[in-house]
Amino acid sequence: MAVVESAEAGLRAAAGGATVIQLRAPRLTTRDVEREALRLKAGSPVPVIVSSRCDIAIAAGLDGVNLPEGDIPVDEARALLGRAWVSRSVHSLEAAREAGGADRLIFGPVWQTASHPGRTPAGLEALRAVAAATTIPVIAIGGVTRERVAEVMGVCAGYAAIGLFT
Repeated sequence: MAVVESAEAGLRAAAGGATVIQLRAPRLTTRDVEREALRLKAGSPVPVIVSSRCDIAIAAGLDGVNLPEGDIPVDEARALLGRAWVSRSVHSLEAAREAGGADRLIFGPVWQTASHPGRTPAGLEALRAVAAATTIPVIAIGGVTRERVAEVMGVCAGYAAIGLFT
């Protein structure tokens, strides 16, 4: 999974091997996020989801949404989106246990990352504990590098990265 801030970056990530594109553009206006989502959906050969915005997922015909830990409950997003992908970002084992009904859990940051400065990394053992405690597939995020991919894949279902695919 590639986490991107623009359609251009998402299309590069898809060409670079990403299997899912997550549009996460907190600095953009709602309208600009929708424009990027529409451009990305039109050109992407892989599924496209958007961070937090069920309304944009619906309006742009995206494949789903990723809900930050403090966002609306998974079941409310599911009621809006139907069968679309609903994932939840979590930062602890407790939050993972509360995310029932999600299609995927995105856990992290596992390692230090520039995208979340000041946040203490959870570490590989916390990732292992979350993956073992739930039947929902867990995706690692935060500080995932090419050198760490094999280690992550031995622990959970996959990984997400901001710059790994471009």
